[in-house]
Amino acid sequence: MKIINLSSNTVLADRARVADTFYKRLVGLLNRNSLEKGEALILKPCSSIHTLFMRFSIDVLFLDKNNEVIGLLSVFRPFRFSPVYFGASLAIELPAGTLQLTQTKLGNSIKIE
Repeated sequence: MKIINLSSNTVLADRARVADTFYKRLVGLLNRNSLEKGEALILKPCSSIHTLFMRFSIDVLFLDKNNEVIGLLSVFRPFRFSPVYFGASLAIELPAGTLQLTQTKLGNSIKIE
């Protein structure tokens, strides 16, 4: 799957996978040592995350039902809990630094294809 920021016309990821079951969301990125540039994990449904027992920092987007960015976490470190983003329908976990590199901001429109 591909994730595109329509507002800045940039590709956030071209190798995204979806975690849409309880087990897949529970495991998330815990079995990984890193996320490579172009990779992403879409957690659906999701309004908050944690990075307990993770080995690396990530960037995180929270999108509403219209795929607009309502929450951003840049370089979110291991062993942290995110705020709850009421109204979020999904979260996208990306390699740390992706949000800054792509100039992704609150209110941006995201396309997942």
